[in-house]
Amino acid sequence: MRAARYYDNRDIRIEEVEAPEPGPGQVLVEVAWCGICGTDLHEYLDGPIFIPPAGHPHPVSGEEAPLTMGHEMSGTVAALGEGVTDIEVGQPVVVEPYIIDEKFSTEPEDNYHLSENMNFIGLGGGGGGLGEKIAVDRRWVHPISEKIPLDQAALIEPLAVGHHAFVRSGAKAGDVALVGGAGPIGLLLSAVLKAEGLTVIVSELSSLRREKAVEAGVADHAIDPREQDVTEAVRELTGGKGADVAFECTSVDVVLNTLLDAVRPGAVVVNVSIWGHQPKIDMHKLVLKEIDLRGTIA
Repeated sequence: MRAARYYDNRDIRIEEVEAPEPGPGQVLVEVAWCGICGTDLHEYLDGPIFIPPAGHPHPVSGEEAPLTMGHEMSGTVAALGEGVTDIEVGQPVVVEPYIIDEKFSTEPEDNYHLSENMNFIGLGGGGGGLGEKIAVDRRWVHPISEKIPLDQAALIEPLAVGHHAFVRSGAKAGDVALVGGAGPIGLLLSAVLKAEGLTVIVSELSSLRREKAVEAGVADHAIDPREQDVTEAVRELTGGKGADVAFECTSVDVVLNTLLDAVRPGAVVVNVSIWGHQPKIDMHKLVLKEIDLRGTIA
């Protein structure tokens, strides 16, 4: 089968590789769609970050570059490994793309995404959605309704990222949220925020993305930071107060610093981005306004 394989920084190759077979307790998924995540882009431009370089195998997967990429995937069940009886061939599914050490619990209520040496299928090994098929432990395969088109289903993983960022923020209905960056994660996060009853302001350079945010109904206001001072625009929209919560979705220094300016004192700023560099942040803004800066992953 064909697969997109990561070798090193700016070195991704489409190659023929052996198709996987499902082992005991695994499900073979025929991939229908796979998104290209911002994390994948960072691996290409700035990496390796999550991908273990050649000669440095990952401590859980035991794999190293070259690896098949892709972790935002949907597909159908192609075959079942020994012992898997609660899912059927042909069933539409998505993959929760984790690599977790077996010594940690992966029960839904446990924070397994914060476990030591956590990594992602499609980055740390385990095959990837940018191959035609992938064999995955049953734990990570989630059946979905046949009413959900598979191209849309591939967005479930990044949608979950947006929802988790919302949960981490502690934001509530009636709050005003500022989203820095209206790429796929920013837009999906904005959709979650609107669904939760927040007023959403996005700041985005791309006119196409600003238009999409408003057209899709996930943003109440879309600001072009080249044309408007974002901080002043947010203050005008909030009666001079500033946003209650903000989300960094670009991994661009100036955006994070702008968010610190545009939120009210005591606000929460959530960093959603994976960074390919060490950002320069004005910590004085954080201190003087008693801002809570929070991380979120996966």
